[in-house]
Amino acid sequence: MFVDSNSQSRSKFGKNTVHSDPNLTMNATDDDQLSTRNSSASAVGSGFYDPSRMSCEGSPMMMSPWNQTSSSPFKSQWSELPENIPQNALIGSLVREEGHIYSLAATKDLLYTGSDSKNIRVWKNLKEFSGFKSNSGLVKAIVISGDKIFTGHQDGKIRVWKISPKNQAVHKRAGTLPTLKDIFKSSIKPSNYVEVRRHRTALWIRHSDAISCLSLSEDKTLLYSASWDRTVKVWRISDSKCLESINAHDDAVNSVVASFEGMVFTGSADGTVKVWRKEQHGKVTKHPPMQTLLKQECAVTALAVNTSGSIVYCGSSDGLVNFWEREKQLSHGGVLKGHKLAVLCLEAAGSMVFSGSADKTICVWRRDGTIHTCLSVLTGHTGPVKCLAVEEDREASCKGDQRWVVYSGSLDKSVKVWSVSELAPDSNQMAMMQQQMGSDLDSVPSDGSVSSAARNRRL
Repeated sequence: MFVDSNSQSRSKFGKNTVHSDPNLTMNATDDDQLSTRNSSASAVGSGFYDPSRMSCEGSPMMMSPWNQTSSSPFKSQWSELPENIPQNALIGSLVREEGHIYSLAATKDLLYTGSDSKNIRVWKNLKEFSGFKSNSGLVKAIVISGDKIFTGHQDGKIRVWKISPKNQAVHKRAGTLPTLKDIFKSSIKPSNYVEVRRHRTALWIRHSDAISCLSLSEDKTLLYSASWDRTVKVWRISDSKCLESINAHDDAVNSVVASFEGMVFTGSADGTVKVWRKEQHGKVTKHPPMQTLLKQECAVTALAVNTSGSIVYCGSSDGLVNFWEREKQLSHGGVLKGHKLAVLCLEAAGSMVFSGSADKTICVWRRDGTIHTCLSVLTGHTGPVKCLAVEEDREASCKGDQRWVVYSGSLDKSVKVWSVSELAPDSNQMAMMQQQMGSDLDSVPSDGSVSSAARNRRL
């Protein structure tokens, strides 16, 4: 998820009125109509929506009891900000009954939300500002680079949108990855076809299953897309070319994160976390494998790298968060135990780490060296927390209180906004939190002191 250093100050979170439904823009020449295809799920299923997926990506319609309809199909409201914000508090809650929230991206004063309604909603200062819509494919990933927005979809396509320089509310389709021109060009050569499943081939430049995650390179010149088709594809943003297709894993790739020095991390439903490094040989870009950080039975569901690139975090379907330290040649640093169900999303900002889970909670961790303290557990969602985005609250931070604005999207169809402080909670609050969560709140160092129960959960 994209984290922007330009923050939205707390003064913008004032009382807001409900705004009417904006006009959704859609490019009528969407190539969805020009290149239809059948679903080609990865090894664990025969279609996109397979509730048995290890990656916890089952159909939202199958995920009862969170699939609840509302008598108000287009309800949209932000609650009022209290005058004195506690250390970790809910600022507002947005409910727009049009789909489960699968993706978020924040930049400056804009928040983008993607759902299975195929709509991308744009919010400014926590008011509904604009929106645009794709012809097909629920929105599973959003990243922002300058005036371009990249969206990854369930139909295996990456769509590119551009903000109008004349009107920030207008978003126009700028294309699809891969481009139709490249598809036609590649289709001429038989060598460009690869086997994607039994008795079925496809062009190597196209994803043959759902896009699960998008990530930008450090210099913003490359876009990485992870897919359930077990591959990671590398795109050059300047000309929309697919430079490489990496056969990364033996099952669905659930997460990809590009980091410093050309390092790329991937996590998969096959239970592994792998490291790749970008190499440039003339005009050829390659990402050979470096090492495998983790190999376990349960699925890897989320990855994040902290701001300095010194620590890599991995969330799994067993509810644990593992981490590795770059300064120690990516040696295992420990395990964060805070969730009872699968970790579905991770974000790292400053010394903070945020983990969202199928148990409907968000754990707030503060790192001091390799020790992670759980400052609070944010509760309020009534469905799995599927995505997170974080921005620094510069106004509060300038006053000496390092704060973060955290956005969380859920399969309960809502987005919640939280104000989170890096200061430790008072002793009474910490005692109450420990009592509620029991012994599950823990940071276990990788020094052999991990309990046998915790070790079994990691296998």
